[in-house]
Amino acid sequence: MHPLCAPFRYFMVLFDASSRWPHVSLLSTRNLAFARLLAQLIRLRAHFLDFPIRTIRLDNADAFSDPKKVTKLYIPAVNAPIKLDVPEGQNLVATESNTRLKHGRPIGSKDKNPQKKKGAKINDGEIKEKMIIPGSLEKTIDMTGRIVSEENQVPDNEEISIDYVMSGIKWNRNQIDFDDIFACNVALDVINNKEDYEPKSIEECKQRDEWPKWKEAIENELKSLVKREVFGPVVRMPTGVKPVGYKWVFVCKRNEKSEIVRYKARLVAQGFSQRLGIDYEETYSPVVDATTFRFLKSLAIREGLDLRLMDVVTAYLYSPLDTNIYMKLPEGFKLPEAVSSGSREHYSIKLYKSLYGLKQSGRMWYNRLSEYLLKEGYKNDPICPCIFIKKFGSGYVIIAVYVDDLNIIGTPKEIQRTVECLKKEFEMKDLGRTKFCLGLQIEHLKEGTLVNQSTYIEKVLKRFYMDKAHPITTPMVVRSLDLSKDHFRPQEDSEDFLGPEVSYLSAIGTLMYLASHTRLDISFSVNLLARFSSCPTRRHWTGVKQIFLYLQGTKNMGLFFPNKSKTELIGFADVGFMSDPHNGKSQTGYVFTYGGTAISWRSMKQTIAATSSNHAEILAIHEASRECVWLRSMIQHIRNNCGLSSGKEATTILFEDNTTCIDQLDSGYIKGDRTKHIAPKFFFTHDLQKIKEIKVKQISSSENLADLFTKALPTSVFQKLVYYIGMRHLRDLK
Repeated sequence: MHPLCAPFRYFMVLFDASSRWPHVSLLSTRNLAFARLLAQLIRLRAHFLDFPIRTIRLDNADAFSDPKKVTKLYIPAVNAPIKLDVPEGQNLVATESNTRLKHGRPIGSKDKNPQKKKGAKINDGEIKEKMIIPGSLEKTIDMTGRIVSEENQVPDNEEISIDYVMSGIKWNRNQIDFDDIFACNVALDVINNKEDYEPKSIEECKQRDEWPKWKEAIENELKSLVKREVFGPVVRMPTGVKPVGYKWVFVCKRNEKSEIVRYKARLVAQGFSQRLGIDYEETYSPVVDATTFRFLKSLAIREGLDLRLMDVVTAYLYSPLDTNIYMKLPEGFKLPEAVSSGSREHYSIKLYKSLYGLKQSGRMWYNRLSEYLLKEGYKNDPICPCIFIKKFGSGYVIIAVYVDDLNIIGTPKEIQRTVECLKKEFEMKDLGRTKFCLGLQIEHLKEGTLVNQSTYIEKVLKRFYMDKAHPITTPMVVRSLDLSKDHFRPQEDSEDFLGPEVSYLSAIGTLMYLASHTRLDISFSVNLLARFSSCPTRRHWTGVKQIFLYLQGTKNMGLFFPNKSKTELIGFADVGFMSDPHNGKSQTGYVFTYGGTAISWRSMKQTIAATSSNHAEILAIHEASRECVWLRSMIQHIRNNCGLSSGKEATTILFEDNTTCIDQLDSGYIKGDRTKHIAPKFFFTHDLQKIKEIKVKQISSSENLADLFTKALPTSVFQKLVYYIGMRHLRDLK
C-alpha cells in the first residue's frame, strides 16, 4: 500500500501470481485493507469455483501483521493458507505496479502528453467522462499533512466542483458499485462478527480462546463413542474395501436469546462416499412436520396440557448397523499398542453402530426408538409416523419425535412416567418446559401461548444489513395493472442478472423458512419472488428488501394460541386470477385454522392455465380439499387415541367467495360448455361433500382469510386479515 490523495489516502494492489492480473482498491484508511482484500477473495471464489485459491502472500505491513487474527478470521472465509513474511524480491511485481499506479492519481507530474490524457481515475468503471487537468495550473500541495475534507463546506447536491479543475466530472450519487459495496460488507462482517461461525477443524479450535471448552467437547464425544460401543476393532484395511472418511463438526448450542449454552463436538462420517446397495439400503426417517406441531400446540393450550422437551444424548449411537462399514482412523483417536508401530493410513476401524453422517443413520435411530416405544405400549399410525400416543387410566401422553428432540405433551403425572420410561433405555437430557424448539420461540403468557421466530429474524436482518433500516407496514407494494410497470415482471433483455455477490437465493431460502413456520403473512410475496431465483434482477432484489423492511417492524409477531377458544377445524380457499399475467397462471391460496389460529396454509402458482376465474377457483378448492382430508385424518387419529373424542369428526366447513364455483361443486362434474374442459379429478370436493367430510360455503371476499395468500393487499385490509388468522405482536399481549 502507498499513500494517495484524500479522500482515499491509500490504495492496495492484489495480484494473481499465475496470470499477473492486478486489482486496485482505494482505501480511506489502512484499517480497511484486510476487509478489501477479503472482499475481493470472496468475489474470486464465487466466480471461479473450480479454481481454489492456493496461497495468499502478504507483505509484513501493520495491517497484515496479526497472525492470530489472520488464522482465526480470514482462513475460514477463503480456505487458503496465508503467508505473512514475503522473501525479499518476491514482491517486486506489486512494487513496480504501485510505482506506475501512483502516476495515475489526479494530481500528477507534468509530461509531454496532451492535456486530455493527463487525468486518470483508479478503479472507477462507472464514470464515463474524463477528468481534465490543465497543464498550466500549478498548486502547492503539502504532502506531509493529512488532507481533511470539511463536510460543512460541501453543497449537498449531485455536482461538486473543485476550483483547480477546469472541466470537472459530474458525480451522480445514484451510480454506486453495488458489487464492491456488498462484497466489502461481507468482508467487514466476517471481521467484526467473530462469533458468527464455528471452527472447521481441531487445528482451528486450538487457535481459539475457547480451546479448553472445545477440547472438553472432543473428549466427551470420544467417550460417548466408546461407551456406546460404536467402534469395533482397529484392523488393517481389508482388500477391496473403501473406508468412509470422517470429519469433526463443532457447534455452539444457543438458547432462545442466542446465548451460547454449550460447546458441542461431533465426529461424523463422510456418508457421501457410501454406495447404494453395498453400504446402505433405505434412508427415509420421518420427523414431525410444522403443521402437526402447530396442531399439537393448539391442542395442548385448549386442553390445558403440559409441554416438556427432552433431548436424547448421542441418539444415533444407539442403533446397530445392518451392513459392514469401515472408517478411517479419526484424529484424536489413539491406536492400540499392538498396531501403534504402523502407519495410521494402513488401518481402519470397523463400525458396530450407526454414526452421524452415515446415510442410514437417521432411519436406524427411528427404527430403534419406534421399536422400544411400541413395546412399551405406545400407539403409532402411518398417518403420523412421528407421533406416539399412550392412554393411561387418568390421562394420556403424546410424544412428537424430531430426530433426537422429543416433545412430550400430556397430563403432568403421565409425562413424568414417560420420562422415567425413556431414561431406562436412553441417556436423556431434560430441557424442562418447552420454550425453544425447532427454531421456534414459545412464549407462555397468561391468556395463551405465542410462537414466534424473533431471534431468527434478527439474525437474518443483521446478515443482510437490514437490522437498522426503517420498517414499513406491508411486505409488498400493490402491483400495477400495467404489465410494463409491474415491479415483479420477469427479467427483460435490457436488464442484467444479479451477480453471485448478491445472495438472492440465500435470502429467499431464509424467507421461505419463516413463511412455512410462523410468518404466513409473507407467504404470497415470498412465493412470488422465489419464481425469479434463476434470473433475479435489481427489481426483484428490491422486493426482497421490502420484505426485510416489513420484518424489521414485526420481529416479535407470531401465531397466538388462546386458552379459551374451542372452535374446530375451519378452512378458507381463494384464488388470484391471472396473478401471473406474464404466463397466464393464477395463484392458489388456502388456510386452515384450529381454535381460531392458523395451523396449515399454502400460497402457490397453479400449474394449469385456467380459462376463467371459475376454473381457477375449482383448482384452488381441489388443493384445499386434499389438505383438509389429511388434516382431518391426523386430528382424528390423535384425539381418538387420547380419548378426547370417539368416532368420526364433524364436517369441516370450507369457505369460498365464488358462488358459481360452489354451485358447480354441489352438482358435480357435468359435461357442459362451462365445465367439459375441466378434468373430472378436480371435482374431488364434490365426492367429499357427499360423504359429509367437507361442506363448501359462501363467504364475502372481504372476510375470506385466504385472500391474504393470493395477492398484494392495501395496508388496512392486510392488517385486518393478519389479525383474523391469529397473528399477534408480543407487545400487545404483555
